[in-house]
Amino acid sequence: MSKRLKRSSLIVALLLLMVGLSGCRYENRQKMDTNPDTWSIVSKQKKIVVGLDDSFVPMGFQTKSGKVVGYDVDLARAVFKQYGIKVDFQPIDWSMNVTELRNGTIDLIWNGFSINPQRAKKLTFSKPYLKNEQVLVSKKRNNIKSFADMKGKVAGVQAGSAGAMDIDNQPKLLKDQIKGHTPILYDSFTEAFIDLNANRIQGLLIDSIYAGYYIGHQKNRSSYRSIPSEFRSEYYGVGMRKGDTELKQKIDAGLDKLAKNGQLHQIDMKWFGTDRDSTLIHK
Repeated sequence: MSKRLKRSSLIVALLLLMVGLSGCRYENRQKMDTNPDTWSIVSKQKKIVVGLDDSFVPMGFQTKSGKVVGYDVDLARAVFKQYGIKVDFQPIDWSMNVTELRNGTIDLIWNGFSINPQRAKKLTFSKPYLKNEQVLVSKKRNNIKSFADMKGKVAGVQAGSAGAMDIDNQPKLLKDQIKGHTPILYDSFTEAFIDLNANRIQGLLIDSIYAGYYIGHQKNRSSYRSIPSEFRSEYYGVGMRKGDTELKQKIDAGLDKLAKNGQLHQIDMKWFGTDRDSTLIHK
């Protein structure tokens, strides 16, 4: 056999191998989506991948040095440390979080992820561990003191967020008031605050936890106004694939243990200075 023929045969064999491996990955991914057994996999590999918006302070975000830190980062690590499992944090496009989970790119969505009926149709959730609300943040110079004052004004919200869902589900509260009856969608709240500060938008619907942390760390924090909304209160939970019951049981048990041994209180105090919104401590 000539060298050229041998080389061609080797290339064909490699291509066939790649196709076969691709098919196996696809088959495994489909199986995981319809009948997931994530806990069996991560308990053997001793590693789990958490998807997050790495600009969502203080839940999970990157420092200037590139390190991922935050409330949910500490909490996830503390839960899985109990099982000897390492947590890897994977930044994702937040509007694609469910798709990333289903595709197997990530194992969990754990990053200030609000539990709501719309998401519960597609996902399994852990027990709620933190209370949150939607607020409308504006600059005081705009003289916006209520949602009604947003009439004809431009509003912003993060794409794929609970706030974006609330705007669509209850249009009378905000959507019907704003200019064009459509908010500006942002990939991250960081980008939204840049536009708010530049007056390109006059109101930003956002999680109260993010708003409080962001505003509290600004030099000109007195220039902001945070307006409570009539949208219902939310609770943060961990999102996983439908049917991932064993993984849910492990996470729920881990959260309960942290609440009982005082670690959850320590994490609350580190990031918020209070534990009043921690549902596992204050039932």
